Amino acid sequence: MEETHQLRGRVLFGVFELDLRAGELRKDSLRVRLQEQPFQVLAMLLEHPGEVVTREELQKKLWPADTFVDFDHGLNKAISKIREALGDSAESPRFVETVTRRGYRFLTEVKPADVPPVRSPELTTQLHPELGSGDRADLVGESAEPKQVLPSLAWKISAFVLLLLTASVVAWKLRAWNRPSSVIHSLAVLPLESLSNDASQDYFADGMTDQLISDLGQISALRVISRTSVMTYKHARKPLPQIAGELNVDAVVEGTVLRSGDQVRITAQLIEAATDKHLWSQSYEGELRDTLALQSKVAGGIANQIRINLNPQEQAALKTVKVVNPQAYESYLKGRYFWNKRTGDALKVALAYFNEAIDEDPNYAQAYSGLADTYALLGDWQYAVMSTKEALPKAKAAAIKALELDSLLSEAHTSLGYSLRAFDWDFDSAGKEFQRAIELNPGYATAHHWNAMNLGLLDRPKEALVEMRKAENLDPLSLIINADLAEFLLLTHSYDESLEQSRKTIEMDASFALGHKQLGDAYLLKQMDKEAVAELQKAVRLSRGSPICIADLARAYVASGKINEAAKLLSDLEKGSNTSFTNAPQIAMIYASMGDSDQAMYWLERAYKERFNPSVLLRSGFDPLRSDPRFEDLMRRIGLPR
Repeated sequence: MEETHQLRGRVLFGVFELDLRAGELRKDSLRVRLQEQPFQVLAMLLEHPGEVVTREELQKKLWPADTFVDFDHGLNKAISKIREALGDSAESPRFVETVTRRGYRFLTEVKPADVPPVRSPELTTQLHPELGSGDRADLVGESAEPKQVLPSLAWKISAFVLLLLTASVVAWKLRAWNRPSSVIHSLAVLPLESLSNDASQDYFADGMTDQLISDLGQISALRVISRTSVMTYKHARKPLPQIAGELNVDAVVEGTVLRSGDQVRITAQLIEAATDKHLWSQSYEGELRDTLALQSKVAGGIANQIRINLNPQEQAALKTVKVVNPQAYESYLKGRYFWNKRTGDALKVALAYFNEAIDEDPNYAQAYSGLADTYALLGDWQYAVMSTKEALPKAKAAAIKALELDSLLSEAHTSLGYSLRAFDWDFDSAGKEFQRAIELNPGYATAHHWNAMNLGLLDRPKEALVEMRKAENLDPLSLIINADLAEFLLLTHSYDESLEQSRKTIEMDASFALGHKQLGDAYLLKQMDKEAVAELQKAVRLSRGSPICIADLARAYVASGKINEAAKLLSDLEKGSNTSFTNAPQIAMIYASMGDSDQAMYWLERAYKERFNPSVLLRSGFDPLRSDPRFEDLMRRIGLPR
């Protein structure tokens, strides 16, 4: 490869422009997103158009020998990103050609961008060499030789104007550069990209994303978007300003994770949403056992850039350095990876990994918290893998153990609050746990979500709605939070608003059963029976026969006069009951809609003995029973307002 001068300023190729100083690639004046490493590779290829740039030359210049990185994978990834940005392909390249076993060649003509000359030829005419200073003086005012004087005067004026313009531009650039960015009040940590060739290692990058969200979520003055919402952008190819607009945040964090054996490298950058301006970037390297410390450094680095004052508790939390058993940590990350899939089968796998993490490190608080969350969902009616009586006591025990090991773990307080509410029916203690969880991590959407459920049970619907909106604000793309928000709007009799909320949920995912269920419930309360039946039929089909969806469909059939259809669904639920799951609350709800209060109370008493989750009693299906003394007595025994 011949030596060439390093590129400066802006260069053009095809419809693209590369600005070396600004570090930007543009197409037809619009910025094209390209990360730092691919940008540097592209710049080096542009320095040698038509020539082969070997992999060794790229490695020597861009990946120094002391850099901890998988070079081959990193370069392949960079070339792939370049081709994606340019709309190019390896099979029929227009820009970047792969030269087998050697390197890469840039195929398109590269030329400097047009720059206005310092002065035009017309303004560089010199005075006639035969004229002296005296002659010049004599010529002033004579029209016979205007060409001799005016060019000199024009040159001086033009040079002066050019100097002023240049100074103005430089001053403006310096002001723009030094002008502090707006204070960042909200941000989203986009899914960190794994640089591993092994797709099975995705759990590691996802785990890093989770932990960074959790660390930053501890900053009370900062709204950090929760995991559920940001994970929808994994592998998404949307411009960062568009993502920021959809999540309504001031800034985004993006980065990469590379794990090689027991070594880890995390690279992160903070980008201001409104301007697409890179505010900060940094890489951190260390051993696997130091991963949590590396993540704390990343969070601390971001916190230093967002110009928000941290209280002493937040400062201490971000500076806390934890060392974790590498094997236990890996098992924990795998457990969370499967737990977040939210299916019955995946929860069983998560359970195994959390137990494995505890076996590898019996003092690992987060593993117990993960275990508690898994048992809580396994016993939930939506998954129905274990009975409530079996699952929730185990969830409570695991949460208590987690708090014994780390009393400042927000997730563990949330897990304990869930068990206290759903199984112990100790709503006051549950509320205290949720509040403590929120104090420790104001950005934890699940704590706000479950606290709202508790406030709803205590007949504080307006406060519950405030908490639900906080949860939605932190996790705007969470389907379950959006669906439950629609339900709380029904509790406050905001039927039309609930309809719109349910439609919004369905727009996010038309296959989400609970979105259709909540929409059907709203139609039912508005006495739009035909529409209610249609939506609830979809809910039953999409949920594959969820008991709560079946119960609501039966209620809609009763309201529309289809008693036989309702009776058929009731019979199916009764036949499907067993010692573990009797579907008692759902069966009671159908009997209540049919006006059979005796059978409704019989099945509610069975639910009471099974320690059912009393949240179901909030639903409008039980409104026909609320004046029944037996129902009031049941509410008293559970500890709920009557």
